[in-house]
Amino acid sequence: MMLLWKLVFLLSFLSCFADEQIHHGPVFIQEPSDVIHSENSEKSEVLLNCTAKGSPLLRYRWKQNGTDIDLSMSYHYRLVGGSLAINNPHKKQDIGTYQCLVTNSFGTILSRKAKLQFAYLENFETKARSAVSVREGQGVVLFCASPPHYGDLSFAWIFNNNPLYVQEDDHRFVSQETGNLYIAKVEASDVGIYTCVVSNREIKQSVQGPVTPLVLRSDGVMGEYEPKIEVRFPETIRAAKGTSVRLECFALGNPVPNITWKRSDGIPLARKISTSKGILEIPDFQQEDEGFYECIARNVQGSNIARGHLFTYAVPEWNKNIENTQLSLYETLVWECEATGKPKPSYNWFKNGKPLTSEERIQIENGTLTISMLNMSDSGLYQCVAENNYDSIYSNAELRVLASAPDFSKHPMKKTSVVHVGGEVTIGCKPSASPKAVINWEKGTEPLQQGKRIFILEDNSLKIYNITKSDAGVYSCIAMNQFGVARNSGNLIVKEKTVIVNPPCDIDVIVGESVVLPCQVSKDPSIEVVFSWSFNGDLIDFKRRMTHFERAGGDSVGDLMIRNIQLNHAGKYMCTVQTLMDTLSASAEIIVRGIPGPPKEVTIEYVSSTTAVLNWKSGAENNSPVHTYTVQTRTPFSVGWQAVLTVPEVINGKTRTATVVDLNPWVEYEFRVVAANNIGIGEPSTPSELLRTKASIPTVAPTNVSGGGGSRSELVITWESIPEELQNGEGFGYLIMFRPLGSFSWTKAVVTSVEASKYIYRNESIPSLFPFEVKVGVFNHEGVGTLSPVFLVYSGEDEPQIAPTGISVQSVSSFEMEVSWNPLVWTRHTGRILGYEVLYWMNDSRDSTTGKIRVNGNVTTKNITSLKANTMYFATVRAYNTAGTGPSSVLVNVTTKKPPPSQHPINIVWRLTNSKICLNWDHVKTMANESDVLGYKILYRQNQQSTTHILKTNITSAELLVPLEDDYLIEIKAVSEGGDGSSSEEIRIPTHSTIFGSAGEKKTYKGHEFYSNAIIQQTIILVGKVLYGKL
Repeated sequence: MMLLWKLVFLLSFLSCFADEQIHHGPVFIQEPSDVIHSENSEKSEVLLNCTAKGSPLLRYRWKQNGTDIDLSMSYHYRLVGGSLAINNPHKKQDIGTYQCLVTNSFGTILSRKAKLQFAYLENFETKARSAVSVREGQGVVLFCASPPHYGDLSFAWIFNNNPLYVQEDDHRFVSQETGNLYIAKVEASDVGIYTCVVSNREIKQSVQGPVTPLVLRSDGVMGEYEPKIEVRFPETIRAAKGTSVRLECFALGNPVPNITWKRSDGIPLARKISTSKGILEIPDFQQEDEGFYECIARNVQGSNIARGHLFTYAVPEWNKNIENTQLSLYETLVWECEATGKPKPSYNWFKNGKPLTSEERIQIENGTLTISMLNMSDSGLYQCVAENNYDSIYSNAELRVLASAPDFSKHPMKKTSVVHVGGEVTIGCKPSASPKAVINWEKGTEPLQQGKRIFILEDNSLKIYNITKSDAGVYSCIAMNQFGVARNSGNLIVKEKTVIVNPPCDIDVIVGESVVLPCQVSKDPSIEVVFSWSFNGDLIDFKRRMTHFERAGGDSVGDLMIRNIQLNHAGKYMCTVQTLMDTLSASAEIIVRGIPGPPKEVTIEYVSSTTAVLNWKSGAENNSPVHTYTVQTRTPFSVGWQAVLTVPEVINGKTRTATVVDLNPWVEYEFRVVAANNIGIGEPSTPSELLRTKASIPTVAPTNVSGGGGSRSELVITWESIPEELQNGEGFGYLIMFRPLGSFSWTKAVVTSVEASKYIYRNESIPSLFPFEVKVGVFNHEGVGTLSPVFLVYSGEDEPQIAPTGISVQSVSSFEMEVSWNPLVWTRHTGRILGYEVLYWMNDSRDSTTGKIRVNGNVTTKNITSLKANTMYFATVRAYNTAGTGPSSVLVNVTTKKPPPSQHPINIVWRLTNSKICLNWDHVKTMANESDVLGYKILYRQNQQSTTHILKTNITSAELLVPLEDDYLIEIKAVSEGGDGSSSEEIRIPTHSTIFGSAGEKKTYKGHEFYSNAIIQQTIILVGKVLYGKL
């Protein structure tokens, strides 16, 4: 029974504690905002919002103009949640300032103040307006005099009942401040009836004023006069930051004045500012837009200026809010609230909705509230209000004054603390107590005395330095105030110190190597250690960096292995050893040496026709000094980058300049530099700019100078053209020089085409096949270059003058014929013979199907293949030389033989006896249009060999004597006058070793079973019948 009561009491206590945790004073969720209500609105109710959260239950009240509203007037007021609904609002009764008050057992808070205004627009007075009489050329102002209203207005004017409003320009202006219409200079067209139209933007209603006639006086035209500014902006204008500022300025005058705007301080108007028709508009007004602005009205008679000073104002905004606070009895509360604003805000303080003033324990100074020696009655809801001329803001917070006995439930002492010998420990003691508790310490059952190693800190924690084994034991913290006493204890365990006995050491490695950094400890056997490694201060994640980093070791070893080390792995590595007692660390530096980085900023300082002076800056040495640099170049004509000769020939690592030599003139070059160190050759630099060497006289003469051929009376000279990279400048061409052999004077010719490789000299006096000495040179704009050696070239010749004789032709097969003729003997008169050309065609007339075959030298026979079978062909022969072809021989013809048999041999039977293969097959029958069979060819080869042997026979059988070391492949085809017929399908004949294994062993070959036995005769005849070549 006693246990049940204890349980009930405990649950009740916990329930109260839980309620205390969730209960709090009211906090606003939504506060009322200013409302403008239209008097002619269809809505019969105005709602001022107010919503808060809090527990226990909240109660809402409202004030109008500082006076409590009687919410019992249910016909006019009602609460919707916490919001105030006003039924059928009336301007005289309901206009004013409203404030919401929310209360529960913790206190009361005030909302911001909200204004309720009524928008309306009354009609103009019906009284007629007098006519306005002016002289032509005079300026005039027509007054609008808007009727009583509330809400933003806009203005327009009607002229002579025209449905379109008066358009504003340099001549007319409608002020949106006063509604007046300004005409800078009245003209005859301006005479008429004007009506002012006023619109209320809030209620979207417009009214028209009485008409105002404008008439001209009859006493003449107004002369010119200087501008008179009638529309001015105030001398001081204040605007909120972020709003749009609009200044008006308009002047009367004759001629019509021109309006311009500027800042008085000379600073140009910001781009965002727009000026048009007497209006200056500044969107998103900021502090930098502050200053004096001027409107200048100017015409030929003079000018006038209107000036005003623009200031920003800012509503209060919080820099520092007050926050909910819990303090103990007799402590001191200090709350600071701070807000920005322009002008600077003032501060007021409220407690539970009532103003606070300085008195005895309560001090208020600007935004700081100080309450000393707190008592329970000081608990409540406080508000700091910051306000200036433009707005006020509220910061709310709850103060709870606590009074309670010491309690360790929220911050209990650590049950067990483990520390090593020689170390230090701090045992915390942080009981909850109001007021603050007095603290005493015990070890075991004895009071703890402070000494050289043992101290009680200001926060009541116990600090023990240079710990020994004797310091182990149970330590208790005793807390006491006027409401009670509490005790809490913890056990201190002392263990041997952990020491790093094999720390990592500095190391020097080359990129790509693998290293191990040791980290081994000596420790208490009962202590677990955790190893971790950091690189340049960042913890190494071994799961994410498995490619290079690996942990190795056991219980007391935490070595770090780095595989395939890279330059970015250079730095400081720290091994950290963590135990329950302490943390140890040891570090080492790794220097990684690698190939040098690319040199930087390669520039060309000077360039000549064959040299270039380069400068560059060194790249990263990567911990290994550069010992040499190499210069490489690339041109539009080179294949990739190539090393070049330099001065100095070997560029040492301290040199940053070199002269590149042996360049080609007038070629675009780009250069790059490569550094090398003891590790290897680095990446090349970024290429230099593309730069062309200076031009020079060409130095390379054309090669392969030769020629000959061409027509009679022609000298053809050829050479190999000079590539562009060797032309050395613009205006490149070839100089051709030639003379008859034995002559002394040279004939010269110029070829300006850079791609030319041939020159033809024509002269009727040139003998046929006459020798000439020829040389070819080069030139460009810089001068004439080198000439080639002298070569002997013959002039052109005539075509052969005689036709071949003794022409004959015979058919060799169905697809081949042989043409023969007698050789020609040539002289200078009959033309040189280089060879013969055979022409052939089908039928008896030449057409596009004519074939043409040439033979060189004294060949007098030519076999022509790929002909059609059983077809008549015509042929003729003619000689040729470099000048062309001579006359054709007499025409001969021949008919090719019938085609060979289309059927291949069938029913092939083979027999294998020792080293002899016997073959038989059926005779091949031919078709009527095929050549008769004259015999047969047997084609055979070993399976693993590529060489084919041929045996010819006139009968349908054959014997082959072959060594049976391997299977044989055999084909048979018919032979005829028209050629060879189709081959039979390939026959595979197995050897003895393929068929037989060891004695008595059964072997299978393509479905046939064979036995090997010692009793069986050595000569075994195997007969197989092959049908269509298949076994």
